[in-house]
Amino acid sequence: MIALVLTGIIATAVMRLFTTQQENYLVQDRVVNAQQNARAIIDALVRHIRMAGYDVPTGVAPLMAANSNPDTIEVVYSPDDCDVSLASDMATGTSSLECTSDVSCFQDGQWVYIYDPGTSAGEWFQITSVQTGTFSLQHSSALSRAYFKDAIVTSLALAKFYVDSQGDSGQPALMVQTAGGVPLVYAEGIADLQFRYRLTNGNLVDYPILPNDVREVQISVTCSEHRPGDITGDPAGSSTRNFASSVCLRNLGL
Repeated sequence: MIALVLTGIIATAVMRLFTTQQENYLVQDRVVNAQQNARAIIDALVRHIRMAGYDVPTGVAPLMAANSNPDTIEVVYSPDDCDVSLASDMATGTSSLECTSDVSCFQDGQWVYIYDPGTSAGEWFQITSVQTGTFSLQHSSALSRAYFKDAIVTSLALAKFYVDSQGDSGQPALMVQTAGGVPLVYAEGIADLQFRYRLTNGNLVDYPILPNDVREVQISVTCSEHRPGDITGDPAGSSTRNFASSVCLRNLGL
Protein backbone atom coordinates (compact mmCIF):
# COMPACT_ATOMS: atom_id res chain seq x y z
CA MET A 1 0.00 0.00 0.00
CA ILE A 2 2.80 2.40 0.92
CA ALA A 3 4.51 1.63 -2.40
CA LEU A 4 1.30 2.31 -4.30
CA VAL A 5 0.80 5.64 -2.50
CA LEU A 6 4.39 6.70 -3.20
CA THR A 7 4.05 5.64 -6.84
CA GLY A 8 0.87 7.71 -7.15
CA ILE A 9 2.54 10.77 -5.61
CA ILE A 10 5.54 10.46 -7.92
CA ALA A 11 3.34 9.91 -10.97
CA THR A 12 1.26 12.99 -10.09
CA ALA A 13 4.39 15.09 -9.66
CA VAL A 14 5.77 13.88 -12.99
CA MET A 15 2.50 14.66 -14.77
CA ARG A 16 2.38 18.14 -13.25
CA LEU A 17 5.97 18.76 -14.36
CA PHE A 18 5.19 17.50 -17.84
CA THR A 19 2.06 19.68 -18.06
CA THR A 20 3.98 22.77 -16.90
CA GLN A 21 6.75 22.16 -19.41
CA GLN A 22 4.20 21.59 -22.18
CA GLU A 23 2.42 24.86 -21.34
CA ASN A 24 5.75 26.72 -21.27
CA TYR A 25 6.63 25.25 -24.65
CA LEU A 26 3.30 26.33 -26.11
CA VAL A 27 3.74 29.83 -24.71
CA GLN A 28 7.22 30.10 -26.23
CA ASP A 29 5.93 28.75 -29.53
CA ARG A 30 3.19 31.39 -29.59
CA VAL A 31 5.72 34.11 -28.79
CA VAL A 32 8.06 33.01 -31.58
CA ASN A 33 5.20 32.75 -34.08
CA ALA A 34 3.90 36.20 -33.09
CA GLN A 35 7.36 37.71 -33.43
CA GLN A 36 7.94 36.15 -36.85
CA ASN A 37 4.48 37.18 -38.03
CA ALA A 38 4.91 40.75 -36.80
CA ARG A 39 8.40 41.02 -38.30
CA ALA A 40 7.14 39.89 -41.71
CA ILE A 41 4.20 42.31 -41.54
CA ILE A 42 6.34 45.26 -40.52
CA ASP A 43 8.90 44.46 -43.22
CA ALA A 44 6.12 44.45 -45.84
CA LEU A 45 4.64 47.72 -44.54
CA VAL A 46 8.06 49.38 -44.47
CA ARG A 47 8.81 48.22 -48.02
CA HIS A 48 5.55 49.62 -49.42
CA ILE A 49 5.52 52.83 -47.38
CA ARG A 50 9.14 53.66 -48.25
CA MET A 51 8.22 53.58 -51.95
CA ALA A 52 5.19 55.89 -51.53
CA GLY A 53 5.19 58.61 -54.17
CA TYR A 54 7.93 57.20 -56.37
CA ASP A 55 7.35 58.37 -59.96
CA VAL A 56 3.69 59.07 -59.22
CA PRO A 57 2.06 61.61 -61.56
CA THR A 58 0.75 64.91 -60.25
CA GLY A 59 -2.85 64.56 -59.15
CA VAL A 60 -2.43 61.10 -57.64
CA ALA A 61 -2.26 61.02 -53.84
CA PRO A 62 0.94 59.11 -52.96
CA LEU A 63 -0.24 58.35 -49.43
CA MET A 64 -3.69 58.30 -47.88
CA ALA A 65 -4.32 57.73 -44.20
CA ALA A 66 -7.36 57.09 -42.06
CA ASN A 67 -7.19 57.47 -38.29
CA SER A 68 -9.86 54.80 -37.95
CA ASN A 69 -8.57 52.87 -34.91
CA PRO A 70 -7.37 50.42 -36.20
CA ASP A 71 -5.77 52.73 -38.72
CA THR A 72 -5.71 52.40 -42.49
CA ILE A 73 -2.94 53.36 -44.88
CA GLU A 74 -2.88 53.41 -48.67
CA VAL A 75 0.26 54.04 -50.71
CA VAL A 76 0.82 54.48 -54.44
CA TYR A 77 4.11 54.22 -56.31
CA SER A 78 5.62 53.11 -59.60
CA PRO A 79 7.09 49.61 -59.23
CA ASP A 80 8.84 49.31 -62.58
CA ASP A 81 8.98 52.63 -64.52
CA CYS A 82 6.67 51.19 -67.18
CA ASP A 83 4.81 53.94 -69.03
CA VAL A 84 3.87 54.87 -72.58
CA SER A 85 2.11 57.80 -74.24
CA LEU A 86 -0.82 57.73 -76.66
CA ALA A 87 0.02 58.12 -80.34
CA SER A 88 -3.43 59.44 -81.25
CA ASP A 89 -6.63 60.78 -79.73
CA MET A 90 -9.22 58.32 -78.46
CA ALA A 91 -12.48 58.58 -80.37
CA THR A 92 -14.54 57.56 -77.32
CA GLY A 93 -13.96 56.28 -73.82
CA THR A 94 -14.26 52.71 -75.11
CA SER A 95 -11.63 53.07 -77.85
CA SER A 96 -8.43 51.06 -77.70
CA LEU A 97 -5.30 52.91 -76.63
CA GLU A 98 -2.92 53.30 -79.55
CA CYS A 99 0.53 53.94 -78.12
CA THR A 100 3.78 55.41 -79.43
CA SER A 101 6.14 52.64 -78.36
CA ASP A 102 6.57 49.11 -76.99
CA VAL A 103 3.83 48.04 -74.57
CA SER A 104 5.30 44.65 -73.60
CA CYS A 105 5.98 45.84 -70.03
CA PHE A 106 2.22 45.74 -69.42
CA GLN A 107 0.26 42.53 -68.80
CA ASP A 108 -3.24 41.27 -69.52
CA GLY A 109 -5.49 41.86 -66.50
CA GLN A 110 -3.20 44.53 -65.02
CA TRP A 111 -4.68 47.65 -63.45
CA VAL A 112 -2.89 50.80 -64.66
CA TYR A 113 -3.36 54.55 -64.53
CA ILE A 114 -3.96 56.91 -67.45
CA TYR A 115 -3.66 60.68 -67.12
CA ASP A 116 -3.44 63.91 -69.08
CA PRO A 117 -0.09 65.61 -68.24
CA GLY A 118 -1.59 69.02 -68.96
CA THR A 119 -4.50 68.84 -66.53
CA SER A 120 -3.25 66.02 -64.24
CA ALA A 121 -6.71 64.44 -64.58
CA GLY A 122 -6.68 60.67 -64.78
CA GLU A 123 -8.15 57.36 -63.66
CA TRP A 124 -7.46 53.68 -63.05
CA PHE A 125 -8.50 51.05 -65.57
CA GLN A 126 -7.83 47.37 -66.28
CA ILE A 127 -6.03 46.18 -69.38
CA THR A 128 -7.81 43.24 -70.98
CA SER A 129 -5.32 42.61 -73.78
CA VAL A 130 -1.81 43.82 -74.62
CA GLN A 131 -1.23 43.97 -78.39
CA THR A 132 2.55 44.15 -78.66
CA GLY A 133 2.57 43.99 -82.46
CA THR A 134 0.42 47.11 -82.89
CA PHE A 135 1.50 48.95 -79.70
CA SER A 136 -2.09 49.02 -78.46
CA LEU A 137 -3.87 48.32 -75.17
CA GLN A 138 -7.42 47.00 -74.97
CA HIS A 139 -9.84 47.55 -72.08
CA SER A 140 -13.38 46.33 -71.44
CA SER A 141 -14.78 49.15 -69.30
CA ALA A 142 -15.39 52.60 -70.72
CA LEU A 143 -13.08 55.33 -69.44
CA SER A 144 -14.71 58.44 -68.04
CA ARG A 145 -13.45 60.44 -71.00
CA ALA A 146 -11.68 60.10 -74.34
CA TYR A 147 -8.03 60.95 -73.76
CA PHE A 148 -6.02 62.92 -76.27
CA LYS A 149 -2.70 62.23 -77.91
CA ASP A 150 0.28 62.37 -75.47
CA ALA A 151 -1.83 61.18 -72.53
CA ILE A 152 0.26 58.74 -70.50
CA VAL A 153 -0.52 55.20 -69.41
CA THR A 154 1.66 54.20 -66.47
CA SER A 155 2.10 51.14 -64.28
CA LEU A 156 1.34 52.09 -60.68
CA ALA A 157 1.15 49.90 -57.59
CA LEU A 158 -1.54 50.66 -55.03
CA ALA A 159 -1.52 48.89 -51.67
CA LYS A 160 -4.12 49.52 -48.96
CA PHE A 161 -3.59 47.94 -45.53
CA TYR A 162 -6.19 47.76 -42.77
CA VAL A 163 -7.45 45.43 -40.05
CA ASP A 164 -10.65 43.42 -40.37
CA SER A 165 -11.74 42.86 -36.77
CA GLN A 166 -13.50 39.57 -37.60
CA GLY A 167 -11.63 38.19 -40.59
CA ASP A 168 -12.59 35.12 -42.59
CA SER A 169 -11.85 32.80 -39.66
CA GLY A 170 -13.55 34.93 -37.00
CA GLN A 171 -10.16 36.19 -35.80
CA PRO A 172 -8.82 39.71 -36.55
CA ALA A 173 -6.72 39.84 -39.70
CA LEU A 174 -4.55 42.29 -41.59
CA MET A 175 -6.05 42.87 -45.02
CA VAL A 176 -4.43 44.15 -48.20
CA GLN A 177 -6.21 45.54 -51.23
CA THR A 178 -4.67 46.51 -54.57
CA ALA A 179 -6.03 48.71 -57.36
CA GLY A 180 -9.26 47.20 -58.64
CA GLY A 181 -8.83 44.12 -56.48
CA VAL A 182 -10.83 42.61 -53.65
CA PRO A 183 -9.47 42.68 -50.08
CA LEU A 184 -7.30 39.66 -49.24
CA VAL A 185 -6.07 38.34 -45.91
CA TYR A 186 -2.40 39.24 -45.59
CA ALA A 187 -1.91 37.89 -42.06
CA GLU A 188 -4.21 36.47 -39.39
CA GLY A 189 -4.12 37.27 -35.69
CA ILE A 190 -3.55 41.02 -36.13
CA ALA A 191 -5.65 42.81 -33.55
CA ASP A 192 -4.55 46.40 -34.13
CA LEU A 193 -2.63 48.59 -36.56
CA GLN A 194 -1.60 52.14 -35.74
CA PHE A 195 0.34 54.81 -37.65
CA ARG A 196 1.77 58.16 -36.65
CA TYR A 197 3.25 60.64 -39.08
CA ARG A 198 6.19 63.02 -38.57
CA LEU A 199 5.89 66.11 -40.74
CA THR A 200 8.46 68.44 -42.26
CA ASN A 201 8.09 70.79 -39.26
CA GLY A 202 8.89 67.95 -36.84
CA ASN A 203 5.35 67.56 -35.50
CA LEU A 204 4.05 64.05 -34.90
CA VAL A 205 0.39 63.63 -35.90
CA ASP A 206 -2.17 60.84 -36.17
CA TYR A 207 -3.43 62.07 -39.53
CA PRO A 208 -1.50 64.08 -42.16
CA ILE A 209 -3.57 66.67 -44.00
CA LEU A 210 -0.99 67.03 -46.78
CA PRO A 211 0.67 63.72 -47.69
CA ASN A 212 3.70 65.44 -49.20
CA ASP A 213 4.49 66.91 -45.76
CA VAL A 214 5.14 63.44 -44.30
CA ARG A 215 8.78 62.57 -43.68
CA GLU A 216 8.46 59.56 -41.36
CA VAL A 217 5.79 56.96 -40.63
CA GLN A 218 5.80 55.21 -37.26
CA ILE A 219 4.19 51.76 -37.32
CA SER A 220 2.67 49.81 -34.43
CA VAL A 221 1.33 46.27 -34.92
CA THR A 222 -0.55 44.34 -32.25
CA CYS A 223 -0.61 40.56 -32.68
CA SER A 224 -3.26 38.46 -30.99
CA GLU A 225 -1.92 35.16 -29.64
CA HIS A 226 -4.73 32.64 -29.54
CA ARG A 227 -4.42 30.07 -26.75
CA PRO A 228 -6.68 27.59 -24.92
CA GLY A 229 -9.72 29.26 -23.41
CA ASP A 230 -9.49 27.46 -20.09
CA ILE A 231 -6.41 29.42 -18.97
CA THR A 232 -7.23 31.06 -15.66
CA GLY A 233 -8.14 34.70 -15.96
CA ASP A 234 -8.23 34.56 -19.78
CA PRO A 235 -11.76 33.67 -20.84
CA ALA A 236 -11.21 35.17 -24.28
CA GLY A 237 -8.44 32.66 -24.92
CA SER A 238 -5.93 35.17 -26.30
CA SER A 239 -3.28 37.68 -25.37
CA THR A 240 -1.62 40.44 -27.37
CA ARG A 241 1.90 41.62 -28.11
CA ASN A 242 2.92 44.93 -29.60
CA PHE A 243 5.67 45.49 -32.17
CA ALA A 244 6.84 48.80 -33.56
CA SER A 245 9.05 50.25 -36.26
CA SER A 246 9.40 53.39 -38.36
CA VAL A 247 10.28 54.27 -41.93
CA CYS A 248 11.57 57.47 -43.48
CA LEU A 249 9.97 58.53 -46.77
CA ARG A 250 12.33 59.48 -49.59
CA ASN A 251 9.96 60.28 -52.45
CA LEU A 252 7.54 62.81 -50.98
CA GLY A 253 7.90 66.57 -51.21
CA LEU A 254 10.51 66.40 -53.98
